[in-house]
Amino acid sequence: MGKGGEQGGDSGEPAAQIRFYTWEEIQKHNLRTDKWLVIERKVYNVTKWANRHPGGQRVISHCAGEDATPQLVEDFRTLRKTAEDMNLFRASPLFFSLYLGHILAMEVLAWLMVSYFGTSWITTLILACILTTSQAQAGWLQHDFGHLSVFKKSSWNHIVHKFVIGHLKGASANWWNHRHFQHHAKPNIFKKDPDVNMLHIFVLGDTQPVEYGKKKLKYLPYNHQHEYFFLIFPPLLIPVYFQIQIISTMIKRRFWADLAWAISYYLRYFITYIPFYGVLGSLCLLTFVRFLESHWFVWVTQMNHIPMEIDSEKHRDWLSSQMAATCNIEQSFFNDWFTGHLNFQIEHHLFPTMPRHNFWKVKPLVKSLCAKYGVQYEEKPLGKAFVDIVGSLKKSGDLWLDAYLHK
Repeated sequence: MGKGGEQGGDSGEPAAQIRFYTWEEIQKHNLRTDKWLVIERKVYNVTKWANRHPGGQRVISHCAGEDATPQLVEDFRTLRKTAEDMNLFRASPLFFSLYLGHILAMEVLAWLMVSYFGTSWITTLILACILTTSQAQAGWLQHDFGHLSVFKKSSWNHIVHKFVIGHLKGASANWWNHRHFQHHAKPNIFKKDPDVNMLHIFVLGDTQPVEYGKKKLKYLPYNHQHEYFFLIFPPLLIPVYFQIQIISTMIKRRFWADLAWAISYYLRYFITYIPFYGVLGSLCLLTFVRFLESHWFVWVTQMNHIPMEIDSEKHRDWLSSQMAATCNIEQSFFNDWFTGHLNFQIEHHLFPTMPRHNFWKVKPLVKSLCAKYGVQYEEKPLGKAFVDIVGSLKKSGDLWLDAYLHK
């Protein structure tokens, strides 16, 4: 039960009236035009404020009618305070400078290769791999700025975020924020996390396949989804789906600044490579790079989430909901670099603004807290994480088939 006000003190002023609400009353206020939140057992009407929320109105709307207070409050706050005292929220300028530097160095190396060695098939293939690596690493870097984890001032993070995702990748910062902040607020929750909205192409988790099967929904043969996954998801996510979504979002929502940054990327790319490959050849090269990058992106981003619990809203506390939807991958220098430190997915979800080079330092504290409350902390090798994606899709597909045939 939440309360709607505070009592006055002993100053002689009349005490403010306190109104109490039941959870049944609070949960009715989860509409677009009527949003209430409970924080520290106090009820807040956030209807008008929702549109000004830094993560967008959808993020706050996903919590409407709920208790937005992190549970395990005291211990989790103590953990965060300890992390702050250890300066774990302070970014290393050297780390991020070197990281950006190695991305720019790959861009220069790619141009030098084609300038000196020409456009043979072998040179072009190596060139494509270098550009793919540059694009993938720029993707991890824009993720850092998008989470405001590099500079102390949010405005500087936003500015550099637009440069990295716009000029280095040709994408939209606002589009990314809109998707990604919803994912962090409600990971692996149907209708709230856009990352598990598979447009009827895949069925995920344990409950959705059974629901589809019972309703005799068969948009695709889901019992074979672990096989057609290789043909649809990794090859097409970035070069087709994301590209269409990014361009349409920038135009429909009038993100003109983002569009200008994206155009600057394409101008730079085509000015660099048209003299060597021509217009069509440069376009084919770019598409091939996007195709390779898409494989890298899909396997890394899905290994932490698809094998985990994917379900409808269960109104769990913050720690439990994040832990149920995420897992870690074993640490190594290669894994850290290859995944952009998303191998520390648990720590990233619990502390989204923490610079990634500090995840390993807070990890023992998180494991200790999970052990204290009996919350599972899952960590696995990189190879097993990739295999588990396919295994999870097969399991969900089998659940769908069984429900489709027998229920």
